[in-house]
Amino acid sequence: MNLNTLSLVNYKNFESQVFEFDSKINCFVGANGIGKTNALDAIYHLAFGKSYFNPIALQNIKHGEDFFVTEGNFTKNDRTEKIIVSLKRGQKKIIKKNGKAYDKFSQHIGFIPLVIISPADRDLIIEGSDTRRKFIDSVISQSDKSYLSELIAYNKVLSQRNALLKYFALNNTFNKDTLSIYNEQLHSYGSEIFKKRDAFLNTFIPIFKERYVAISKSEEDINLKYKSDLFDTDLNTLLDQNLNKDKALQYTSVGTHKDDLVFLIDDFPIKKFGSQGQQKSFLIALKLAQFDFIKQQSKVSPILLLDDIFDKLDENRVAQIVNLVDDDHFGQIFISDTHADRTENIIKQIHQSYKLFKL
Repeated sequence: MNLNTLSLVNYKNFESQVFEFDSKINCFVGANGIGKTNALDAIYHLAFGKSYFNPIALQNIKHGEDFFVTEGNFTKNDRTEKIIVSLKRGQKKIIKKNGKAYDKFSQHIGFIPLVIISPADRDLIIEGSDTRRKFIDSVISQSDKSYLSELIAYNKVLSQRNALLKYFALNNTFNKDTLSIYNEQLHSYGSEIFKKRDAFLNTFIPIFKERYVAISKSEEDINLKYKSDLFDTDLNTLLDQNLNKDKALQYTSVGTHKDDLVFLIDDFPIKKFGSQGQQKSFLIALKLAQFDFIKQQSKVSPILLLDDIFDKLDENRVAQIVNLVDDDHFGQIFISDTHADRTENIIKQIHQSYKLFKL
């Protein structure tokens, strides 16, 4: 998978810009606030139809303008693929593949396999379970269309059940038959989601552990633990057991939408007991394992985006990362850094062709 050219119009701080990329390594360098991360985010946007850093779509339009357009020309399995993502104020976002607009954005997920490693990933450690669930869902969805469909359907039913619970509370009424219909649907979709998450993590965790050892060169015992209510009982039973609680709260308090992924170092939460370097190595290993898993499933090398990757890492850990990506296992890589000299010195250690873009 290769991105050959990127064209931006009114995207964030770019008024009009065209990039032509090297097939291996591409580096965006420049001062903070100059648009390095925005360039990487534009590439992410083409793969996922949304920004990695800003969920509010309109805020990706350049200040004072009415629209943005991002266009990428890719090569995948020796075929040229043109992807366009555009948004105009007051209208719906459009994603086009080779000139044809998608009916549903979910149809596009997985077509451009891509992994991003960024300082923003620290949210996976410090934020709530929702952030970690999104990580699991993003990895599985890139290679399993049925999982994404089940996830969308589950969230739709969940929203309807929550609305019904609010309606019961507001109108001082209750209808068990109507609620049981939603319970059955949540049970059906939720059970499949749970099984696929569990199976995914059984495959993913050994890959992740191997990556961490390669980066840190340490004896630390790191692990991921999947937490779900469905390990104890089925979702239908859980919903029945928590009915009174749900009626009082006016939302659904149990289910796969409450699952979590616990990050551990020596059996303790890494959030509290991991150093800054250990946390960063943990997150990089997590994302490189994501790369390995997607490549294994799709038989295509994902594009790898490394945003400010060398920040807060000692030279030893930087060297380990450089050695890891100096490998035919990886395809095209995009890097952002504030120090042009540092980047070039590091890249010269990698025996691959590269391009430097000074913004």
